[in-house]
Amino acid sequence: MTISENKFYGLGIAPGILAILKNLEFTQPTSIQEKSIPPAILGKDLIGIAETGTGKTLAFGIPMIQHVTQKKDRVGLVVLPTRELAMQVEEALKKIGQTLGIKTALLIGGPQMGRQITSLRNRPNIIIGTPGRIIDHLNRRTLTLTNVDILVLDEADRMLDMGFAPQLKKILHAVSVKRQTLLFSATMPNEIISIARTFMKLPLQIEIAPPGTSAHNVTHEVFMVGRAHKGVLLQTILKEYRGSVLVFTHTKYIAKRVASEVRHAGHSAVEMHSNRSQNQRREALSGFRSGKYRVLVATDIAARGIDVQGIELVVNYDLPEQAENYVHRIGRTGRAGEVGHAISFATLDQHGDLRAIERLIKKTLPIAKLPSSLPPPVYEQPEKRVSRRAPQKSSYRGRGKNAPHARHGSHRPHRNGFRKR
Repeated sequence: MTISENKFYGLGIAPGILAILKNLEFTQPTSIQEKSIPPAILGKDLIGIAETGTGKTLAFGIPMIQHVTQKKDRVGLVVLPTRELAMQVEEALKKIGQTLGIKTALLIGGPQMGRQITSLRNRPNIIIGTPGRIIDHLNRRTLTLTNVDILVLDEADRMLDMGFAPQLKKILHAVSVKRQTLLFSATMPNEIISIARTFMKLPLQIEIAPPGTSAHNVTHEVFMVGRAHKGVLLQTILKEYRGSVLVFTHTKYIAKRVASEVRHAGHSAVEMHSNRSQNQRREALSGFRSGKYRVLVATDIAARGIDVQGIELVVNYDLPEQAENYVHRIGRTGRAGEVGHAISFATLDQHGDLRAIERLIKKTLPIAKLPSSLPPPVYEQPEKRVSRRAPQKSSYRGRGKNAPHARHGSHRPHRNGFRKR
């Protein structure tokens, strides 16, 4: 291979890293990599807006590895929304960095805290973690971020969707103000604009696809179907398609039931959601990637950690609560230039949800004809969505027998209704 054949040349990448990329047969940078790597290597703050599956990991990974290689006393920090995504990013960075002596520490929920503390004591060059576990280590004082001078917020929109805004702000306040910040996201909500204005220094915005743009090589299809007939429709679809299928459900309980029904119908299937242990999630993803499982049933909380090439079909068994998640879901197929297909099940009361998705992706979702074996849908009352907000604390400040007992750390009333003074 000549220098001219490797398009990573000319981006400012150090020769040692170029040699590793060549050995890994990375010769053609993606659009986000080609546009992000040069300014990131120069130390500029940037916001990268690109759909999923476009190679964002190397877009920030290469500049970060080059930075910490040149400054051994400084640390890089990558913050991601899910354990699965964090593990995949660490794996990708290790492929490039291990040869250069780069050490990593993975801070995620699930694995024992003791092992993570040991990895931190080994003075890692790059720390990869989820917001909650990073805060846990900060609170335990097993982690300090004052020597972090290159920070990456990956899948930032998803972290905000999952309610991590307070943790992100705490992390941003804990790292050095002289840091370089790289923020990557598939969409550009107002919360990210606010973070950029508050915590970033004149960031360069690189937009590969307009916010909300779905993968251009993915086709779409919608079936209007009654809730009681979704399972039968899924079985029909699984007979029509022969490749790997990723199914998204609204809750972990539906995911478990759907996976069981699919297995009962004779297909190899596994579920992936928050009730599964870390080892179970890892085995599910590995089995889906290897072909052990043809069907993977997942909830949105696990969606961002699914990085598998060659998924033929994505099925939205339940429409996502937020239109933006439709983009993230279908981005699991049609990756790296491949073609893909997305099928969504919708009930008659969900026309508004479909319109919101269409406005976001700027496409019309074609309505497909139901199989003749299924009855036409009838209008059903919308499903009640359970609020995920934490219960409000009582504002009752009085004393006496009617005062509610605090659950933690408060004195219980004396038996006559008043505390002793």
